[in-house]
Amino acid sequence: MIRFRAARREDVAAAIALLSDDRLGATRETPDDLTPYLAAFDQMALEPDNTLYVGEADGAVVACYQLTFITGVTLGASRRAQIEGVRVAVACRGRGYGQALLTDAETRAKDAGCTLLQLTMNTSRTASARFYKAAGFQASHTGFKKPL
Repeated sequence: MIRFRAARREDVAAAIALLSDDRLGATRETPDDLTPYLAAFDQMALEPDNTLYVGEADGAVVACYQLTFITGVTLGASRRAQIEGVRVAVACRGRGYGQALLTDAETRAKDAGCTLLQLTMNTSRTASARFYKAAGFQASHTGFKKPL
């Protein structure tokens, strides 16, 4: 069984280890130097609508996601939730933890008054795309990113 909760500062290392444990993450994350991640976590703590969550099973952090609530004037002034940094430990996949993670995020989003749960993912993550589609997400938009 997995249980999700808001991350604590001491969970940052485990979350970054999860995020760096794949082909893409290994090129983007630097788990050997937690300084920037701890600074980001501290900044997030000052932002009430931006939270890192971790999933625990058998006393270990085995999943994580970040959830940010965004109030906007589009879509009838709807409030939406952006989910990012979604990871389940490789050894724990196939146990339903990914679906439990999405259910947890959706519940938190609904409780915050959101009417839409959105995410972006790297297009090379084809297995993730299948998972999200099976979970009810629709590939409805094309996204762009520009490094600053």
